[in-house]
Parts: sequence; C-alpha cells; structure tokens
Amino acid sequence: MKIATAATELGVPVLRPMTERERYDLAFELGRHLLRVQCKWASLHEAAGVIKVGLQGSWLSPQGYVRSSYAEDEIDLLAVYCGDLARCYLLPGSLVAGRRAIYLRVSPSRNAQRACINLASDYEFAGAVAQLEEHQSGTLGARGSSPLSSTPSTVDVGCHEFRNHFGYYLERAAAGEEIRISRRGRPYARLVPAEPVQPKLAAA
Repeated sequence: MKIATAATELGVPVLRPMTERERYDLAFELGRHLLRVQCKWASLHEAAGVIKVGLQGSWLSPQGYVRSSYAEDEIDLLAVYCGDLARCYLLPGSLVAGRRAIYLRVSPSRNAQRACINLASDYEFAGAVAQLEEHQSGTLGARGSSPLSSTPSTVDVGCHEFRNHFGYYLERAAAGEEIRISRRGRPYARLVPAEPVQPKLAAA
C-alpha cells in the first residue's frame, strides 16, 4: 500500500493482477506502457549503513517451500519500502535479476569503499519515476538519475566521479546507456553494454 500510494501521489496509475502467484505485484502505467512491478519490504541495518532487500520469492509446493530469484523477463521494476526510514525506492529489473539480495547504501562504508556499491539516494522513488517518465516521453535522462529505462542515452562523467561510483555507472551501461569518461576535460574512454539491450516493456 505504501508503494501504491507513493505512485498515485505522483500521478502514476497503479494496477493489480487479478490472479495469484504472478511474479509481479503491481503494474505502473506510464505513457503507452505497463511496467510490471515486484514489491518488497526492506529493513535498515543501521550499524552497516545499508538497506537490505531480500529478492527471493517463495511458494509452498507438495515437496515444501520453493525459493527462486527473479529473471529479467519476469519483472520490469522492483519497488522497495523501508519501514525504518518510511521511504520507497525503485530499481530496474536488470539490477536485481538473478540475485538473492541487494544492499542500498545510506551511509559511507567503514572501509571507504566507493566502487561497486548501490547508493540508496540514486533510487529514491520520486526521482526514479521522473526518470521513467522522461524516457517514456523520448527525452534523455538527467545526469545522476537512475538507469531505469532501456532507452539509449549518453552520460558524460569525469574520471574521479566514475572511479568513485564505478558500480553505479557499470549498471547504467549494462542497462543500455553509453558512459563517456573524460580526464582533465578531454574525452578519454567509453563504456557501453556488452550486448544490445532489448526493451522489456509490456504494451498496454
């Protein structure tokens, strides 16, 4: 309900499947597309400075509980509600596919690690929805926003910022964006997806 409320407050129509055991809980209507959304409750691990999001689904079978992760062709988005912070987050399905859990960092790590981490601030719900709406209208995403759409775009970033947020920009490239890295104001390298990214949006 928290996630559905957050979406409707932003003017996003929210739908629910009529049948049970679907791999998604809600659908968001954005433009001419319906995006399948899996919803998860997350807990804050204050000592570690992270929000832990469990990503496995489970159901009871005659042989006992069956647990599985989510595939990219099953969901488009993962919506997260952290009750400890009373905040919602929105992540692309490509970021969580095949994982058992993901951690969103809310404070600096103790070992000063800055690469290969997911900053919670990059996936704030309102900003993520705004990015989706920008891509749906055919405009390029704003610099620093989340890589939630498969619409190709180009992001310019300096070497220092790229190094400090390597994991973040790696995920953006994997989602289909081209990352152009500059050094001392001059173009230095490009980061592109290893394989062409195909849209995974379900037509309304």
